[in-house]
Amino acid sequence: MSRYLVDKFLYTVDRDPELVERYRTDPLGTVTWWEAERANAVLNCTTGEASTWLRFTDEERDALASHDHVRLFALGAHPFLTLTLFIAMFERDHPEPMAYQKQYGLRLAHFSLPYPDIAT
Repeated sequence: MSRYLVDKFLYTVDRDPELVERYRTDPLGTVTWWEAERANAVLNCTTGEASTWLRFTDEERDALASHDHVRLFALGAHPFLTLTLFIAMFERDHPEPMAYQKQYGLRLAHFSLPYPDIAT
């Protein structure tokens, strides 16, 4: 698993309001596009600098495309990156403040220590 690439996806999408909306409405299309067009870009560098070898595993791609934050956590995605992006996408669908965050936490409640390794 490439925790780095999953975290890079979560980080870069969360910082672009248009990508947040695109990922909310077309997750598979956004993941496919991002992997082909943005995955190998070197962040915070001059344009044109890129690597060529980074790719999601099938399991990562499926978890991202299905907005499955529980599986992403189990795979080692950083929970803060997942939480902030998913709040941007889904908090508006809940009638009360913090309702989405509570639901997010409840879905992770079955995990016990030690939590999945999130080091990249």
